[in-house]
Amino acid sequence: MPRIKCGIVLLYLLAALAAPLAAEDYDLVIANGRVIDPETQLDAIRHVGVNGGTIVAVSDKPLAGKRSIDASGLLVAPGFIDVHSHTPTLLGQHMNLLDGVTTQLELEAGSYPVSFYGEHYSGGAQLNYGTSVGHFAIRIKVIEGVDQPYLFMGHKLGKMGGPAWVQPATGEQIQTMRAMVNQGIDDGGLGIGVLLDYMTAAVSEAELRMLFDVAADREVPIFVHVRRGYTGDPAGLVEVLDLATETGAALFICHITHNAMGRIGDWLAMIDAANAAGANITTETLSYAAGGTGISADVFRRRDWQKIFDISYEDVQWVATGEWLTRETWEKYAREQPTGMVNHHYVKEPWMETAMKWPGMMISTDALPALDLDILANPNVAGTFSRVLGHYVRDTGLLSLSEALAKMSLHQARWMEQASPAFAKKGRLREGMDADIVIFNPATVAANATYGDPYQKPTGIEHVIVGGRQVVQDSVRIEGRYPGRKILGRPQQ
Repeated sequence: MPRIKCGIVLLYLLAALAAPLAAEDYDLVIANGRVIDPETQLDAIRHVGVNGGTIVAVSDKPLAGKRSIDASGLLVAPGFIDVHSHTPTLLGQHMNLLDGVTTQLELEAGSYPVSFYGEHYSGGAQLNYGTSVGHFAIRIKVIEGVDQPYLFMGHKLGKMGGPAWVQPATGEQIQTMRAMVNQGIDDGGLGIGVLLDYMTAAVSEAELRMLFDVAADREVPIFVHVRRGYTGDPAGLVEVLDLATETGAALFICHITHNAMGRIGDWLAMIDAANAAGANITTETLSYAAGGTGISADVFRRRDWQKIFDISYEDVQWVATGEWLTRETWEKYAREQPTGMVNHHYVKEPWMETAMKWPGMMISTDALPALDLDILANPNVAGTFSRVLGHYVRDTGLLSLSEALAKMSLHQARWMEQASPAFAKKGRLREGMDADIVIFNPATVAANATYGDPYQKPTGIEHVIVGGRQVVQDSVRIEGRYPGRKILGRPQQ
């Protein structure tokens, strides 16, 4: 008889071990999904438990919680981190979320004051966001005495053609800028953003070296849109590689494919050589081929811009309407709407493929301000990451899923740890990490946004979770949930 009782007790114990944990143990459970963690290379069917804003379990055994998502047939991955966005708008946020973005950063242009960045989310943010210290905004303040905290102001791109964009700074002004850059870092800026190509005639070697010196002294990354030459001339790259090597600053080169053009292989080899010699340099590419900027940008004020890009007026679109331009319409818009945006189509697919394969490459949007559904932007805001998963992973096989996910989350998180410890818990999917998660269907995921119809949401991005709270369900954004947080640099941590 005692043996029978012991057997019954043992059966109960085994049943308890096999059963899911008590429902109240997890706030959210993601069940039965194929989990990929690009850092540990985990790729297996797992059950993910979330409490608060943290992943607390990644288990091969079933879990139960207050809420659950059945991810059968779906892939569960770290939320995507966009390190190059110019669309801190409600529409931009909404489109980013539907493309799997959980953290949106303005690092190329940045802002100043840093505290001002985020006023567009005063009612609450659905994704995480942050900014670098914007050298351009500091320059405008010092030289013109005008406050322009970030590129997008009101319902248009800020002015790009004033004295600050063309006038060299005095030694005294450079020192004033140094103090302001340091103040921006103290206030939580995630590094220093430098729109160098837009100020080619204005920024001297002394001013640029000052920015690299501050980045090195403060141990924060510097994000540079390098000066542009003819069809991939690497002189602009050499300039910043030399400064990074001499000062020790961590250098991020913005959208390398769009600057290197057909010489992308040479540019990447030069970065590899600098890193092998002890430098700390990385870069990014986009998944859409056109460049986008203001019609008053410095490069377009040069008579030789068609030679620089190897294109003509007919290769340029007026963003607001999608209209293809002629010389006459170009001159009309430049005269009457100097803050307007253009998409210039010049990047070739083989250049992008070469960039994508570089081991440390990050993928970003470089999304133009998405202001209103009636005012077109570029498709990057709605389709960058789904295009990578659909086109470059599934359709062409250029990247594996794990490679692509690392280029859209892990590489960004690791690089940004230099600016803020907050990123040590992002870009990974394992216990103890932030519950910023995207769940998608690898068989159907695809971008639908085009240059003529840029706000079409992607297919196959099923669920998005930010800070442990679901903000996209069945490819539909959930209204009224605001788990997003502003990410600040080290001094404010």
